[in-house]
Amino acid sequence: MNRRIFLMIVALLTGVCLPASGQNYGPGVVEKSVAIVGNEVIMISQVEGEAQMMRARGSAVDESTRCEILEQMLISKLFISQAKIDSLLVNEANVIASLDGRVNELIQTLGGEKQVEEYFGKPMHKLRTEWENILREQSLMQQMQQNVMQDIPALTPRDIERYYNDTPQEDLPMVSTKYRIRQIGIYPDKKAAELAVKERLIELRERILKGEKFATLARLYSQDPGTMAKGGELGMAPRSMFWPVFSDAAMSLKVGQVSQVVETPDGFHIIQLIERNGDMFNARHILIKPQYTSEDREKGFEKLDSLRNIILSDSLTFAAVARYYSQEKKSATSGGLMADEYTGSSYFEKDQLKPADYAVLRNMEVGDISEPFESLDNEGRNGNTIYKILYLDKVLPSHVANYKDDFDVLANELNKINSQKAIDKFIKEKQKVNYIVLDPFFEGCSFRYPGWGK
Repeated sequence: MNRRIFLMIVALLTGVCLPASGQNYGPGVVEKSVAIVGNEVIMISQVEGEAQMMRARGSAVDESTRCEILEQMLISKLFISQAKIDSLLVNEANVIASLDGRVNELIQTLGGEKQVEEYFGKPMHKLRTEWENILREQSLMQQMQQNVMQDIPALTPRDIERYYNDTPQEDLPMVSTKYRIRQIGIYPDKKAAELAVKERLIELRERILKGEKFATLARLYSQDPGTMAKGGELGMAPRSMFWPVFSDAAMSLKVGQVSQVVETPDGFHIIQLIERNGDMFNARHILIKPQYTSEDREKGFEKLDSLRNIILSDSLTFAAVARYYSQEKKSATSGGLMADEYTGSSYFEKDQLKPADYAVLRNMEVGDISEPFESLDNEGRNGNTIYKILYLDKVLPSHVANYKDDFDVLANELNKINSQKAIDKFIKEKQKVNYIVLDPFFEGCSFRYPGWGK
């Protein structure tokens, strides 16, 4: 779950968990219901809870912000109310999985289960019950939205063409510049560098066993930017948050004990257990990555130069050389063709590329083969050192979407427009037939959908 989504979740949770009796939320504001949609009630604490979380994120909050928050809640209640009328069923497995994931995220962020209970002022079992109810409502809302949108007629090529012809150029979607790239990657000699790292960590471990503080050495030598300033401390978290080999090593330790050297895709570690509680633990670690010398770089570049010369002499194609010689296995099998590991697309926008790759690519023309350069692969959290040459296969320049080249882009945009129209229609229709009461305090809001409470 990414940080932005997590903060949104916390905002919802904060609203539910605020006290409900006689609590003040500002000058003259006392806990009460501020809206009713059918049988669904919205409390002022829920609105203020999300406003408080927005302030914590550094966002300015005023009365118009509260109006926006309330309207989103009103819309949610409309969907939930209709979902219950339609007897939609909650996907229990998804709810439980989401609940566990979100509880784990809160525990990691706040530092432990006890800290979560103190932050929200309630025992964990009660918090889980309240959060589960929220997730069940979210599940119903999502299903109801899908039901509304599934009635949208399937698009035909004629629909796409009509949308393209009838839409002003300035309102059509923009297509960013995209690159189709092949690569040949050569890794430096890992054995010598890895041996040096292991020896360094063994030395640090011996110093700790002789009495030096683990936290002090972590601040001095760890290469984990997220924990080095904290003496290598990770914070209380479930074992599933880490690489399995890392979690297994940490969980096998006694409190205060220091592990042997542990290898993960991020590099090499030594670990000291601070606390273990069930399937969760808190530990310190020192991370060191293999460091390569100028000699390693020269050897890699010499190999790539040789392969580049073979291609330029027309002896072999770039794709053929990549299949046989590239050590970057994910792309080697497809002749070096890079592909997004999540979508499978072979076209990349600038922001999807490694900075080192784009720095080279931006000065190339289609058909060019780059000089060797140093970059990172996609392994681990930050990637491992790799030496590369690139072949720029094709460029799709940034442009306003057109019917001939960007049919899928136009189709996706029209689908979004039609989906929003269906949602808008549903909301306006349900406003008319649902029992809706709005507190006078919010009647002056400029809502996107006028008519709440009228």
